[in-house]
Amino acid sequence: MNKHFQDTKYYLKRAGETTKAGVVEELKPVETKVRGFTARESEPEPRRFDVVRTELVDFGERAEDRTRAAIRTGREKLGTRRRERTAA
Repeated sequence: MNKHFQDTKYYLKRAGETTKAGVVEELKPVETKVRGFTARESEPEPRRFDVVRTELVDFGERAEDRTRAAIRTGREKLGTRRRERTAA
């Protein structure tokens, strides 16, 4: 029976998301008109969560780039040492 409740919860969540998307789509022209009358921006400032998420993604990308550079440098050093050993 628990499986039925899980399925019901899933479908109710999907129905809510679909309803919200439909309402937003239907009210978009009205929102545009109201924002035009009030001269307000259509895009609010990013929330703190969005700013932190963006910073984390950027940090991850920078860390990945540094890691790849360190691996590349290490491989080059190993290649140089191996060539020196085989030449000697």
